[in-house]
Amino acid sequence: MIKIISISLIVLIALIFCGVYFLRNIWFYRDPKRIAPAKDGVIVSPADGKVIYIKRIEDGQVVSEKLGNKIALSEITKEKLEKFGNGAKDGWLIGIYMSPLDVHFNYSPIPATVEEIVHTQAKVNLPMVDLWEYIKLVYLRQGVDLFAKRFHFENERNTIFLKNKNISIIVVEIADKFVNKINCFVKEGDNLKIGQKLSFIERGSQADVVIFEEDIKIKVKFGDQVYGGESILAEYGSGKNTTK
Repeated sequence: MIKIISISLIVLIALIFCGVYFLRNIWFYRDPKRIAPAKDGVIVSPADGKVIYIKRIEDGQVVSEKLGNKIALSEITKEKLEKFGNGAKDGWLIGIYMSPLDVHFNYSPIPATVEEIVHTQAKVNLPMVDLWEYIKLVYLRQGVDLFAKRFHFENERNTIFLKNKNISIIVVEIADKFVNKINCFVKEGDNLKIGQKLSFIERGSQADVVIFEEDIKIKVKFGDQVYGGESILAEYGSGKNTTK
């Protein structure tokens, strides 16, 4: 009996080890084919994950309900915005949390030219979530508002400025505590198709989408699961400036 229990325990440990290895070293790096919507005037998600906030931008600032004050958008992008988006200062900020179970490739939300790429290194990356927030996001698949936490301003990030003749968008890729690196595939001056790969981020992380456009309709809501290169976050050119 003892021998049977010992063998069973060894088998169980081996299965757990193999499962963890598969998730961390094979499944995490999966690269599914993504097909962007075949329609004009749409903004697709740059990442797989949960929509964790949708915030209005006014005069280059975002109001934080948590802190009760306004936060300059440049604190998130780590770059002055005057030269981008034809001087536009109003729009929308959408945050997407990528759990370790999500695909970690990032994609271009629109067909665009890469205007600028700004990489900001951090001395120490802070954890994005506590244990309960992690359980809610990863296992319960619930939304958690992570706006204006310290990591949002201090962690390593890669900011990609995208522009076409109709709209200007910024994608801010933010690293989590255990992220090894942000591997960017594009460079300044590149012309991208909608849904084209931008980068790969190791482990858990976040992507912010800054949309400089008044004439849009937001198509997602807090807590929605979205898929990079496919899920429509917003439509522009509709004559409406509303959330879903």
